[in-house]
Amino acid sequence: MAEAWKILTVAAAAAAAVACSKTDDPAPKAAAPPATPAAAGEIVRLDPAFDALVAPGARVEKLADGFKFTEGPLWRGGRLWLSDLVGNRLYAVTTAGEKVLLLDKAGGLPDPPEGSYLGSNGLATDAGGAVLAAQHGARRIVRFDESFVATPVVEHFEGKRLNSPNDLVFAPDGALWFTDPPYGLAGQDEDPAKEVAFNGVYRYAGGRLTAPIRDLTRPNGLGFTADGKTLYVANSGPAMRVMKYAVAADGTVGPGQVFAEFTAADGQGLPDGLKLDSAGNVWLAGPGGVHVLSPAGKRLGVVKLPEVAANLAWADDGRTLYVTASTGVYRLAVATPGQTPLYKR
Repeated sequence: MAEAWKILTVAAAAAAAVACSKTDDPAPKAAAPPATPAAAGEIVRLDPAFDALVAPGARVEKLADGFKFTEGPLWRGGRLWLSDLVGNRLYAVTTAGEKVLLLDKAGGLPDPPEGSYLGSNGLATDAGGAVLAAQHGARRIVRFDESFVATPVVEHFEGKRLNSPNDLVFAPDGALWFTDPPYGLAGQDEDPAKEVAFNGVYRYAGGRLTAPIRDLTRPNGLGFTADGKTLYVANSGPAMRVMKYAVAADGTVGPGQVFAEFTAADGQGLPDGLKLDSAGNVWLAGPGGVHVLSPAGKRLGVVKLPEVAANLAWADDGRTLYVTASTGVYRLAVATPGQTPLYKR
């Protein structure tokens, strides 16, 4: 791995000669320039190519905090929508950092146990402009209307209840793909309520649900290349890695290939949400921050945060990256635009 590049800050020295004066009044002093807010994270450059993605001098900003566990960010109508997975609420956050409660009990259960991960998770806009949400509590994907009344979209696979749909994305062909790990079940794989034996990656198209990937232990974030021919899936554990799949026109996938691997030495957190930029680079919320990898799997840089990064969303036509991280929300201006979702509003 290439040696990390350091951003050098050069302090300018100022010297001034004070002219003689016959007045006893001191010369007026120029007002001090306003202080620059401290950066809310650290940008580590591992390869010179990273400068084309995040310009030198870019800074991480903290936009909002006070959540219990932020997830599923979605840029919509000039605001960032997000799930508070533990707080069981759906919020919108303005660009000024104002938090707006959109929906309580967003996970579909009226009174889940305190501290459980049973709220809503991944969010996506569908072809009709409505919001789809993965509900851990109700173990389904729903569509919200303008009054936030939920209509089930997917609940069962071959007659069995899903585990706890986690993240979701529309492929370029319009098919809905989502992951279904057991994180919403108290006993996870050993929970007696678990009905589907595997933790799958699913495809929903034409009213039909299939499970093209069934051999991952904890499938989580997922994303497609712009042509829809390659799918990336984060596997949170025990083996922490990102997998890569060739996708055929009928939605079937080829054998999985390991695209990137991580260990506890990379930092706190797990491979979680991921997004692609317009150049095909993979941005992963993972151990130690947001990792940026080239299409060949080379690590280009890391955006380190003071909290564990969970998921990502592009905004402003891909020019801004938003990161949900535990109790807070962060943002970063980027030089190479992100790949915007198939449907947006």
